[in-house]
Amino acid sequence: MFQAIARAFRTPDLRNKLAFTLGMVAIFRLGSFIPSPNVDYSNVQQCLAQSQSTSGLYELVNLFSGGALLQLSIFALGIMPYITASIITQLLRVVIPRFETLYKEGPQGQAKLTQYTRYLTIALGLLQATTLIAVARQGALFGADCTLPILVNTDPLSITLMVMTMTAGTGLIMWIGELITERGVGNGMSLLIFTSIASTFPASLLQILQTRTIEIFVIVMAVGFVVVGLVVLVEQSQRRIPVQYAKRMVGRKAYGGQSTYIPVKVNTAGVIPVIFASSMLYLPALLAQFSQPDPTTGQVAPWVTFISTYLTSGSNPLYMAVYFALIVGFTYFYVAITLNPEEISDNMKKYGGFIPGIRAGRPTTEYLEYVISRITFPGAIYLGLIALVPLVAFTAIGTNQNFPFGGTSILIIVGVGLETVKQINAQMQQRNYEGLLK
Repeated sequence: MFQAIARAFRTPDLRNKLAFTLGMVAIFRLGSFIPSPNVDYSNVQQCLAQSQSTSGLYELVNLFSGGALLQLSIFALGIMPYITASIITQLLRVVIPRFETLYKEGPQGQAKLTQYTRYLTIALGLLQATTLIAVARQGALFGADCTLPILVNTDPLSITLMVMTMTAGTGLIMWIGELITERGVGNGMSLLIFTSIASTFPASLLQILQTRTIEIFVIVMAVGFVVVGLVVLVEQSQRRIPVQYAKRMVGRKAYGGQSTYIPVKVNTAGVIPVIFASSMLYLPALLAQFSQPDPTTGQVAPWVTFISTYLTSGSNPLYMAVYFALIVGFTYFYVAITLNPEEISDNMKKYGGFIPGIRAGRPTTEYLEYVISRITFPGAIYLGLIALVPLVAFTAIGTNQNFPFGGTSILIIVGVGLETVKQINAQMQQRNYEGLLK
């Protein structure tokens, strides 16, 4: 393994790409510690020390920003606005025919979709920065754990400057990710997410070691290795649907006749359903947080009490059940819009392909729908169970909900790690006829 890594750095072109990627990642992490204007950095650090756990309302964004959110740094929003914009653009292909047409136009049309995603990222960054600063201004960012003033000035000009700074940071992160994709090892946005999540692992493990017994720490590490192994197994698993192409003559040359397959992954949806479900559960909690008590009686509305009791704490059974159900539902929904059996069947028919034993046309579409539906079920259950690991850990051993070996974090870490190794391996095989891994 170490010889393979040394061989990668001995290849000039690949060494330059790796060095450029590491440099961009270093800049990204540096920006996560630079506070925004008008932020009292010392008070923020005291609040972070006093806070026992991250509020569930900001857990996902704080995870994707590598802890920069609660520090109100210039990169506080992290990569989350871009992820949200990409998901929205992808979903709009189903609603807006123009977007679907651009997607089918090839590189030129997809470049326009990318431009729309950039514009939407800036708009979402502006909205999320405004919301974050409004929460910090009210002193609700750390909940009841800290009452120290976080913002030095709260006049309109200072607030506007903070909003513009965080929005500009979002644009800079998006540019860094695209640079890594073009000039680095690829998967720029995914690598930035990987870096943000991986940076929280040492602190999470150290906190467990300091606040719990050594036996609990060993159990956590053992569970972590088992979960990582299972995630790698499922992420690499796929159902291969055999496809045979008929032989055809074009002039004096024969084309086709080969056998191939359609790979359908067990987890086709990836981590998107977990993000969807988390976002849906954050909305009622966000609305409840901004709801003010009745001025005459001083009591809050019943729906606010219900949400605060059942839909904000990850240790609540109802929260777990709703979270699991949303993940399963969004998994089926996302797979339905990304894998279109009718489109796959039409493409196969166009190029003379067929599934052995299945007639072309409608029977092929029905067969693909059946297979995709069957393979999506275990994938949805797997995603739901993995996402519940941090919540169960919080209930069982009392550690914080940023439990490192479960949920969104482990899915992204394993998925991006596997994809990055494949990319480096492919580039090494082009130059040395020997990959990174044997």
